[in-house]
Amino acid sequence: MPAEERITATHAALEELARLRERHGPLLLFLSGGCCEGSFPLCLEEGELLLGPGDRRIGEVRGVPFYINADQDDRWNEPSFLLDLVPGESDTFSLENADRVHFVARSSACVVGMSD
Repeated sequence: MPAEERITATHAALEELARLRERHGPLLLFLSGGCCEGSFPLCLEEGELLLGPGDRRIGEVRGVPFYINADQDDRWNEPSFLLDLVPGESDTFSLENADRVHFVARSSACVVGMSD
């Protein structure tokens, strides 16, 4: 666990995580290094994604751990992120799509997962 949590969340994101935890049980968040919609934070059931030694836990949001690829995190100079929720589905398999919303990760270093 990092010495300092580098992930926080908006009220809307916290409410969605609570709904998803009630429906699906334990969750995890993973910020992919993919391009386009592959860079949205993914919310998955715990155990659905096998984490490897190259994945770094940067904190948690209400008990939901948040991971990022360590190389990507290093390239971005280990930024802090704000998890937010925006309307509309993404083309990912993230759990919140069923509610016609999707998570985005905001940071002073970058905005990941924004759509028009």
